[in-house]
Amino acid sequence: MRRTIVGISLVLVSVLNGTGQIQARDAKTPYPAMAPIEQYRMDRDVEIALARSAAPASISKDATVMVMGKKNYEIAVEGTNGFVCLVGRSWGAPFENPEFWNPKNRSPECFNPPAALSVLPYVLKTTGMVLAGFSKTQMFDAIEAAVDKKELGAPASGSLIYMMSKEGYLSDQPPHNLNHLMYDLPRMDGAAWGANLPGVPIYFQQLNPAPITEFYVVMGNWSDGTPVNGDGNSTSESHKH
Repeated sequence: MRRTIVGISLVLVSVLNGTGQIQARDAKTPYPAMAPIEQYRMDRDVEIALARSAAPASISKDATVMVMGKKNYEIAVEGTNGFVCLVGRSWGAPFENPEFWNPKNRSPECFNPPAALSVLPYVLKTTGMVLAGFSKTQMFDAIEAAVDKKELGAPASGSLIYMMSKEGYLSDQPPHNLNHLMYDLPRMDGAAWGANLPGVPIYFQQLNPAPITEFYVVMGNWSDGTPVNGDGNSTSESHKH
């Protein structure tokens, strides 16, 4: 258990460590600019399977699945239960994250219906701008303007995102993956949940400029029902994404 918590903490450090100016971060990151777009792309069938692995099959088998196309994510499979599954890329992280342009990132996510309506639009807007060649600063400003114009807003009540895939690669920091649920709420103080305190398996971050506070609740079993290994590491020789 101690090794699991240490591994989780390392991943969360990489996810939550951004609090400076974008330009200052870029000077220190190993990924100061976007890599060639092909490094972020995947085989379509592999991407569909990886997206479905984000949540238990009882959810993902009937979910809509999106894959990254030329201009944005596009629907590959029409679902029936209101959930939307996709493989997030590195630009799904906060703008100040030093791995914002990490081409190795593969983040399987399944949005429940409220999150698909209110949180997924942020993913689509950001991805569309990335594929159109926007800079990070331009994207930040565009999202800030969209929030000001109420084109984008706070998460709908009950917004939840499953991230329980064994095959995710969320960070270069070992163990590279984290089996968790993400609860998206309107901007609030994470202390109300006891988040980020020692011994508490709940973490949070503010997703500026979006009016979203995101809470991470660590899970003990992967989406296929198998337990997380003692080191929390899901990477293996079979990991090819």
